[in-house]
Amino acid sequence: MQWANEKKRITQLQYYFKIKDMRVALASTGNTLDSLLDKHFGRCSYFVVYDTDSKAMEFIPNPYKYADEGAGTSSVELVSTRKVSKIISGEFGMKIKPLLDSLKIQMIVIKEPERKIKEIIDLLTLNNK
Repeated sequence: MQWANEKKRITQLQYYFKIKDMRVALASTGNTLDSLLDKHFGRCSYFVVYDTDSKAMEFIPNPYKYADEGAGTSSVELVSTRKVSKIISGEFGMKIKPLLDSLKIQMIVIKEPERKIKEIIDLLTLNNK
């Protein structure tokens, strides 16, 4: 039963990653592929920007992690300069969805706190061959 649930979750994740030639930002706890997907978008430690076409990857330190306010909206502004079409995180604040909608950036929530950045990138790569 556990395998069936894991397979279903992977299939759901793969559904979101069907578009080719896209740039995706992931909220990360660190600056390596073994880092975990961060639960908090605006207060994550790093953003990983991954290009599904070129396979290029950029780790960007989040300068807004300790901001008193506006961390989420400032983080959106930062990653949108990298021309991303999707942002993946464990959670997003309330003000983020309207902002992402206005920028035509899809918000993807993954409620799996132990998912490594490498695993998510592997799913992106698998579905964009």
